[in-house]
Amino acid sequence: MPEGHAIHRIARDHNRDFAGQSLIVTSPQGRFVLGARRINGETLERVEAHGKHLCYHWSGGQLLHIHLGLYGRFRNHRSPPPEPRGQVRLRIIGEGKSFDLNGPNRCELLTHEEWRLLRNRLGEDPLRDDGDPTVAWRKVQASRAAIGSLLLNQSILAGVGNIYRSEVLFLLRIHPATPAKYLSRGQFDDLWSELQRLLQIGVRYNRIIVAEPEAVGRPRSKMRREERLLIYKKQHCSSCGARVHSWELAARTVYACSRCQPHPRANREVARP
Repeated sequence: MPEGHAIHRIARDHNRDFAGQSLIVTSPQGRFVLGARRINGETLERVEAHGKHLCYHWSGGQLLHIHLGLYGRFRNHRSPPPEPRGQVRLRIIGEGKSFDLNGPNRCELLTHEEWRLLRNRLGEDPLRDDGDPTVAWRKVQASRAAIGSLLLNQSILAGVGNIYRSEVLFLLRIHPATPAKYLSRGQFDDLWSELQRLLQIGVRYNRIIVAEPEAVGRPRSKMRREERLLIYKKQHCSSCGARVHSWELAARTVYACSRCQPHPRANREVARP
């Protein structure tokens, strides 16, 4: 499933390529025909992202909600686009560019109230200007779950996925099994800041990049796939060389270095608020 940086990148690109235009909207697959008819010919005002959700605001007051899920993907074209490929749920055609949407988890029209309620169920998004770390901190402090679990909980921090989870905890030397309530406010603020930084890099380069250019010896734009990450799916720690451990946490595989990220049971000096 795409992580938050990819969704914000899509919102940024679609604002650039389609906002302010009267667009042709169809559903070649047929599963979104009625919704497509309601917004066909309307002007797209703006696109916003919250976590892993996209919302397209139209001049007629309609809101188009898209959640890609595991299998959804966008295909970009020049206008006019080629014949639809596969099961295209949504096709949008603009003046110079167009896109197809295949296999989303959600593609639906919402009222403003429904979008508000959906957003209220989501956690704070580090990439949004209105993201509030204090709100997220209160939820973290009230939980008995491991911080590695909470990072995948979209009602606490929206947009963080499995790769960013392992990488940010490694950078901060926090074991994923550490009870979230044991984090100090300083540690949480560092976590929030680091997520913001990494996600912003992800938006800029349209890929997850955690390694620093100085360590790799090449700019981020030229890093090879195996050079971009520090801990996720690695055999050995990029910092100390110790073996990387992996296990299932919150139904996804998490990665950590037992030397750089001591398990809380072995570390009696876990910071407390």
